[in-house]
Amino acid sequence: MPTELDELFERLRTATAPLEIEALQSGIWQIWLSTGEPGPDKLLEAGMRAMSAGDHTLAIAEFDELIAAIPDYAEGWNKRATAYYLRGEYRASLRDIAQTLRREPRHFGALGGQAIILRQLGEVRRALRVLNRLAGLCPHLPGLGEQRRELRERLAENRDGEIG
Repeated sequence: MPTELDELFERLRTATAPLEIEALQSGIWQIWLSTGEPGPDKLLEAGMRAMSAGDHTLAIAEFDELIAAIPDYAEGWNKRATAYYLRGEYRASLRDIAQTLRREPRHFGALGGQAIILRQLGEVRRALRVLNRLAGLCPHLPGLGEQRRELRERLAENRDGEIG
């Protein structure tokens, strides 16, 4: 029997209207942003507050505790990846994104972040692969087609695919 999350993802795959896509993503985020346990939920909230306040070191520490408490909770890894990204630690962010996707392969937030980082690192071919994967989840995501087209054009201009 499909879960609520599975149903939201199925609807996201076929949604075409930007407002519908946004609403479905919001519903998915609501599910992702709860561990279902009070202690870990407090760690998640504390880490998100620290990140919002620009204290990325504190955010990472909170997310470290969350990951230690619930290692299979994908959003703990994703939030720490975001904090690392905001601190400019792209390789650490990519490692945590990989952990996120290992636990939740449909995590469109992690995929979007991964594509951004790979583009910034000049890894255009890998970024395009990630965007293609994202298109499998939500083919009509606003702006996705343009991003994919731009990367394909960049690759056509430079055959090695590793350009800035």
